[in-house]
Amino acid sequence: MVENKETSKRGIWGWMLFDWAAQPFHTVIITFIFAPYFASHVAADSITGQAQWGYAAAIAGVLIAVFSPILGSIADATGPRKPWIAMFSVLAIVGSVALWWAYPNTVEGTSVVLVLGAFVVTMLGFEFAAVFNNAMMPDLVPRADIGRLSGNAWALGYVAGLLTLIIVLVTMATNDKGVTLIGSQPLFGIDATMKEGERATGPLTGLWYLIFVLPLFLFTPDTGPRKVISGVVKTALNDLAATIRRLPQNKSLFAYLGSSMIYRDALNGLYTFGGIYAVGVLNWSIVQVGVFGILANITGVAGAYFGGRLDAGHGPKFVVRSCVIILIIASLTVITTDPTHVFFISVGAGSPLPDVIFFICGGLIGAAGGALQAASRTLMVDQAEPGRMTEAFGLYALSGRATAFLAPVLIALFTDLSGSQRIGVAPIVVLFILSLMLLPLVKQQNYGASTDQ
Repeated sequence: MVENKETSKRGIWGWMLFDWAAQPFHTVIITFIFAPYFASHVAADSITGQAQWGYAAAIAGVLIAVFSPILGSIADATGPRKPWIAMFSVLAIVGSVALWWAYPNTVEGTSVVLVLGAFVVTMLGFEFAAVFNNAMMPDLVPRADIGRLSGNAWALGYVAGLLTLIIVLVTMATNDKGVTLIGSQPLFGIDATMKEGERATGPLTGLWYLIFVLPLFLFTPDTGPRKVISGVVKTALNDLAATIRRLPQNKSLFAYLGSSMIYRDALNGLYTFGGIYAVGVLNWSIVQVGVFGILANITGVAGAYFGGRLDAGHGPKFVVRSCVIILIIASLTVITTDPTHVFFISVGAGSPLPDVIFFICGGLIGAAGGALQAASRTLMVDQAEPGRMTEAFGLYALSGRATAFLAPVLIALFTDLSGSQRIGVAPIVVLFILSLMLLPLVKQQNYGASTDQ
């Protein structure tokens, strides 16, 4: 990674630490600890919980899709991104802390609606902050080094997710016997009967983010303020509308936004419902899901790191295409596995093979997901117009969220209608396949091969 002459090493590290600060939300809240806890202990039952979590994620997705490009366009017109990051960081932290009050359904007065509302606020805060953080990336290093920078940042984020997950499993979260992963009583006076360890992941996520996002504000350079003229908001919105109208004329950008919209939706579906699926279908404990998460995060670090290097050598499109194919294979394997079957073939009750297969798939999903997300924002840089990067990443967020309701809603509907969590997650495979069909139209910078490779 080569620095821009205007960006110090600590400025670059400050930007990378945003991923370190934000990743625990995705790891311990959305995927491995809190979401499975909600489905198994807050909701009436796991099937209902999967559907309710899906509808909440869909609501957040619609709001992100609508407002991300609008806010991005306004930010480009006014200049600095840090004030926007600060504003949405407050939402992220407040929402995270509020998850502490997600009492088990055995407690009188437990409100599923309030818990899901706090989750929506938290998700809005983290996702909107990421839009403006991503838009800062092209100003930090030369274009040739963006792939490596993005990969390093994602890898750093996965390390943070892994570390916080281990902290939760060793000191806070408990299994059905009331002990942690290492067989000890939870620390900090945590009451296992009230599931305080799982609930504490919310405040932990908020505190972690508050501490580690500070270097971004202290050391990373920001775009200077632009001269604010009368009607700047109206002008920005008009520019955004013109950009959207021109999208069909830019076939590469149009195709990429469509493809990334679909595959990122599918990937978020995997992340959001993977832990819930393991609890409901394989009958895993929260601690087992956490161990699964440790493996996925370890492979995610490797995937993001080496994916960044493949990106630098072969281009982000090669990485994106390869990762989507891997995710299709892993997803198909997951939905054909239950406690007595692998690939729909009976292995008998009590066989360890289904658990082993699920762990292998988790490793593949972690590695491919890490590399895919890092390469995706690099490929977005190739599509964006200089000087309108925040708007571009607002559109990128729009493409990632315009159908963000689709995977959760499809999973929720298929789960409700079929009464089966396995059938409920099947639409993810279809979404990945559809995203591959658009990639041939996407252009990228020349990496020693055709730009439309």
